[in-house]
Amino acid sequence: MNQVDLSIQRPSDLANPTKFLHLSGKLLPWMWGITVILLAVGLYMSFTAPEDYQQGITVQIMFVHVPAAWLCMMCYTVMTISSIGTLVWRHPLADVASKAAAPLGAAFTIIALITGSLWGRPMWGAWWVWDARLTSVFVLLLMYLGLMALTRAMDDPSKSAKTVAIITIVGWVNIPIIKFSVDWWNTLHQPASVVRLDGPTIHPSLLYPLLVMAIAFSLLFFTLHFMAMRNEIWRRRVRSLRRLAARSAA
Repeated sequence: MNQVDLSIQRPSDLANPTKFLHLSGKLLPWMWGITVILLAVGLYMSFTAPEDYQQGITVQIMFVHVPAAWLCMMCYTVMTISSIGTLVWRHPLADVASKAAAPLGAAFTIIALITGSLWGRPMWGAWWVWDARLTSVFVLLLMYLGLMALTRAMDDPSKSAKTVAIITIVGWVNIPIIKFSVDWWNTLHQPASVVRLDGPTIHPSLLYPLLVMAIAFSLLFFTLHFMAMRNEIWRRRVRSLRRLAARSAA
């Protein structure tokens, strides 16, 4: 490997949008390949997993619902960390990362809500109940949509970045509410069964496909996030060139 490639791999160089574009362009084909393989393996393990003795075949919804629910919270956490980078360190890519993650977070939240409703109908006898977990996740979806609308509504990118960053950081308080809502309140939603101090309560025949799907969904998010960040960088460069051309013409 030559010296140029080594210099690009230094973490400090990722603050440079040009070097980020160069590095991400090399990583994306590998990320897509690994993601597709893991998704294929995870789906095969999910479809061949045994039925639950209580839930029957409907337990297979878990292999999509649970990873999507984890990702909708992780996406917002990524946005919060990026917002801190925008306000504190003024990282050149922090606002780009936050803006690129919002639509992905909204998509994973919608998937979690839809699959949760499909799973809840045979288990609870209702498509939707306003319990603490479902309500807080629905609030998270509204937060994603609100942040996306606010970003597009403001013309000044610098003011938009700061305003959205502040609101994002304040809104992170909803993430622990989602996580611990089943412990703090009496809800229909089942308590945590994977991340527990005393270990998972799911049988390994169901746990292993779930973990593979969770890893696959996570890689899918980071792959799409890198692509969205690249698009946002190019979009901002085109906008800057248009403004420069307009000023020159004037």
